[in-house]
Amino acid sequence: MKIKITGKELKITEAINNYVERKLDRIDKYFEDAEADVTLRTEKNEQIAEIFVTANGEKYRAVTEDKDMYASIDKDIDILEGQIRKAKTKKEKMLRESSLKTMEVADGNEKEINDEIIKTSYYEIKPMLPEDAVLKLKEKPTHNFLVFINVETGKVNAIHKLKDGKNYGLVEPEN
Repeated sequence: MKIKITGKELKITEAINNYVERKLDRIDKYFEDAEADVTLRTEKNEQIAEIFVTANGEKYRAVTEDKDMYASIDKDIDILEGQIRKAKTKKEKMLRESSLKTMEVADGNEKEINDEIIKTSYYEIKPMLPEDAVLKLKEKPTHNFLVFINVETGKVNAIHKLKDGKNYGLVEPEN
């Protein structure tokens, strides 16, 4: 990482220089080739650190002030690391979504799949009354049905929403 440290109304000591370089190693691990422009200054009783990082065409900037220059540098590094992680996560998410979209388009060109099981869902079947099953199904508005063991008969039943959206249907075996 290329580092340029500038002091405005402040002499950059060897200790500050080494501290900044050591702290910027945390940022350097995210990029192969990056540049950092660090400006340190004092205004009244405040120590202000401004760090500007450029890497892979992206720009990150953090400015903080504190009574202590080292604390100000630490805050800047934390802010920059957060910005970089957020941008990286966002970029990875976009790449994942775009690959899914191209996969869907590619699948659209092939023949349509019919009469095959393409999804399997696993769930726990609990013993309950049909009325309780209706209440459980109401708790999950995205679900259209619920399979349960009917306490009264001891058999597996299914409750499902009817097309009118207000009523429910009960499916139970004949035997």
